[in-house]
Order: sequence, then C-alpha cells, then structure tokens
Amino acid sequence: MPALTGSRLRNFSVELNRYSLFFPVTPTIREISFAALDFESAGERPNEAGVPVQIGIVWMHDLAVSPDSFYWSYLKASRPVTWRARQIHGISDEAIRKAPELLSLWPELKRRLGGRWMVAHGVGTEKRYLRAFPMHGFGPWIDTLTLSRKILPGRSSYALSDLVGELSLEADALSLLPDFRWHEALSDALASLLLLKKLIELGGIADHPAEVLMKR
Repeated sequence: MPALTGSRLRNFSVELNRYSLFFPVTPTIREISFAALDFESAGERPNEAGVPVQIGIVWMHDLAVSPDSFYWSYLKASRPVTWRARQIHGISDEAIRKAPELLSLWPELKRRLGGRWMVAHGVGTEKRYLRAFPMHGFGPWIDTLTLSRKILPGRSSYALSDLVGELSLEADALSLLPDFRWHEALSDALASLLLLKKLIELGGIADHPAEVLMKR
C-alpha cells in the first residue's frame, strides 16, 4: 500500500520535528479527543445552497473510536429534498417531515462537540451548516481530505470512499457499525475518523504535538 516512503517520509518527519519545537508542552495527537461530524444535504438548487437533512457524530480518544458515542438524527428541512440528492443518500421528504430542526439540537451538539477537535472529510459543508450557531466556538478543525493529500500523495482520487477502500478500512467500519453505508451521516463520520486514525498511523505522528494535524 503506497504511502510516505523513503526520502519523502524522512522529509515529512523532519518537517514535523521542526514544527514540534514551537509546541513543546501541548497535548500529543494521542491525547486529543476528536469528534467527527457529517451532514447530508437536501441538495443544491439554482441560486440556493443546500440545507442539512441528517447529522452524524462519532468520538475518538486515545486513537480509539467509541461506539457508545454514536449519534445521528434526521433534520427537518426548509424545502424539499431534490431528486438528485435522494438518489445519493436515499432520504425522502417523508423521512424528515417530523424530524427536529437543527437549531433545536443545540444542547445536544454543544455536549457532543464542545471541547473536542473537529474532524470532517472536506470541512466546508460542516462548517457552513454550523453557522446556524454563530458563536458555537467548535474547533480546531482537522480536514482528512487535506491530510490525505499530504500523507498519501499522488492518488487519482481523494474521495472518502476511495481512500477507505484503498486502506481496507471498510471492514473496521462494519465491525463498529453493522449498518454502515456510504452517504449516511453517521457512517461517513465514522469513515472519516477511521481514515484519520490510519493517516496518523501511516505518518507515524501519534506522539507529535496535535497542532501538526493542521499544518498545511
């Protein structure tokens, strides 16, 4: 399985060691509590951004995923789910008709996301939907898409499903979540967390200061 090898790995390690000098007493990656977040959307329409219809959250601490932390909910949307979005995630208007609105989940999200480092594969969507809570203060954020490009250079695809397949992580996902399936918020949150764990292993950075995960 190609990853960082030879001179590329040595250069990456030297870069991280230099970076570590600036954070001599900060927690290591191993000591951080992570919360992976994923939203599924009602789909984009002309001149109108998508709105969330499902949320999933998973925790990891000491580089161990916690099944007890699994959380998901449908979300009531302000408009119908587009046909294209339904083909991707299978969520219908009927499924979310009686679901809670995102704003009503603030106490739950504050408890589950507060004080943890946030993880997502391509953080733009998750950050955008959390703007519903302007002063939420969640973070810092780790983008597994950015980190994958650094630790696994030269891939033709950095889609979450492709990386999970290449790294043989789907069996781990199914063992933790038997109903695992792509484009379902809890499943995608779990996949991004398993990917982060594997990238940390491949990069040999578990005992480096956690801030190296944000270094571009």
